[in-house]
Amino acid sequence: MPVLANVFVAFVAFLHVGFLVLEMFLWTKPTGRRIFGLTRELAEASKALAMNQGLYNGFLAAGLVWGIVAGSFDVKVFFLACVIIAGIFGALTAKRSILFVQGLPAAIALALVLVAR
Repeated sequence: MPVLANVFVAFVAFLHVGFLVLEMFLWTKPTGRRIFGLTRELAEASKALAMNQGLYNGFLAAGLVWGIVAGSFDVKVFFLACVIIAGIFGALTAKRSILFVQGLPAAIALALVLVAR
């Protein structure tokens, strides 16, 4: 069970690396604009904000990888809880699908981490 939990934690980390790439590097590109439903003007105007958001997603990914590498239950729980809270907040303030794309995988990973302990 610990291996399965770590696979799910790694998957959540992978998602957040993807979010980093989308927000920091693809935000103003056609792919990023399509994914986030942005006009060229809005993407350009919000580029700095998106890059900041992407950086935070990178920190979440780094924390999850740290938890796996260190074998630290506490680190994994902390960063998964951060991802879940971010997913809930994003769903309430930006787009409901964030809860399912970000929060749900983290909640599954957290449940597996807790059960594997």
